[in-house]
Amino acid sequence: MEQRVSLITLGVSDLARARRFYEHGLGWTKGNPQDEVAFYQLTNGLVLAVWTRDDLAADARVADTGATFSGITIAFNTRSRNEVDEVLAAAEAAGGTVTKPAEEQVWGGYSGYFADPDGHPWEVAFNPGWSIDEAGHVALS
Repeated sequence: MEQRVSLITLGVSDLARARRFYEHGLGWTKGNPQDEVAFYQLTNGLVLAVWTRDDLAADARVADTGATFSGITIAFNTRSRNEVDEVLAAAEAAGGTVTKPAEEQVWGGYSGYFADPDGHPWEVAFNPGWSIDEAGHVALS
């Protein structure tokens, strides 16, 4: 098995609200014409999907316990410290919630967290030890 992730799917309670958040709030472009699942092609080759939580649980054949934290976060790394604050502000303006304001980290970077309208936590981080190329690929340099 190759060492990569191809797709992350978020189960959401309200697909229309999630689409408004990602498309209108964050400015992302939906990559498919269907309305049942929204796929977003990310610049680094990864795909993010949002689908109704009930349909995702049924597809995976798992019980949806309704837990608000699944033990998974998604991270968006930035090219600068200032961009962390800009992304957190944009997410909040789009209807997300800043759950941890950006702050200096013991590992030498700067990061904070926001939750999308369904509570999925996103870390927004600047790591001075990593690089991001023009295409958005992160390198553990």
